[in-house]
Amino acid sequence: MSAAGLEGVLAAARREGRAALIGYLPAGFPTVDGAVRALTTMAESGCDILEVGLPYTDPVLDGPVNQDANAVALANGVRTADVLGTVARLTRATPAPVLVMTYWNPVCQYGPERFAAELAAAGGSGCLLLDLPVQHAPQWTEAAERHGLASVFLVAPTSTGPRLARVAAASTGFVYAASSLGVTGMRQSVGESAAGLVARVREVTGLPVCVGLGVSDGAQAAEIAAFADGVIVGSAFVRRLLDAPEEDAGLTAIAALARELAAGVRRRPENSENSSPKSGTREGVAGKEG
Repeated sequence: MSAAGLEGVLAAARREGRAALIGYLPAGFPTVDGAVRALTTMAESGCDILEVGLPYTDPVLDGPVNQDANAVALANGVRTADVLGTVARLTRATPAPVLVMTYWNPVCQYGPERFAAELAAAGGSGCLLLDLPVQHAPQWTEAAERHGLASVFLVAPTSTGPRLARVAAASTGFVYAASSLGVTGMRQSVGESAAGLVARVREVTGLPVCVGLGVSDGAQAAEIAAFADGVIVGSAFVRRLLDAPEEDAGLTAIAALARELAAGVRRRPENSENSSPKSGTREGVAGKEG
């Protein structure tokens, strides 16, 4: 599925009056086959979009839970080719668009053109690049465009207005808005700054804005879904697998979580009339670029 397929899923969720649910898990965790089974279970249980993590030796933006999962995958010998193989297996098993979430160094070492070509051949929809500054992104974005892939970049509550505009202009598919400062991981609160950040991003682009970092249950998913186009959940899925005594129990746990989160993004908040409008509406875009 191409970037167009990703955009179609996000648009379909918007037409249903809800946010999309995006689930993350690293390739190779708990094993290569186990990750495919887990991600397929997540899609079958309510995730609209899947993010496959590319295990990396220096995951500076990942919290302890995701670092533990990365360590397991690396110990299993997982390499970039295994990640692309995971994407190919998922796109055959589920209609959900599949993105790769990665740091820039592994893509750079593999070769941006080669990575983009092989990701597209595997049926992937694009890449979420955690640490690639947009001013240095053309080497990737040009290759991604040639192969019909989305390029998703991250903004944070501290991002300035000019920075938001620059990131939004470089992004395709959607913009990833970090709900709070810091590394990935479950939080008691998803951060009051998230709604304000989403509103600021919508001032400079008509792209969907999806929020991640810290969402761990249905209530938090509903809170984010009230103002965002997508809710991204990673550490909560990883934690279910880490805590499970064996794989079947882990699959049962992540299926239950996905169903809870899927219900959350469909829950209409009591104060919905005061929620920020979703992107794609004239009220939600003030100065759309491109």
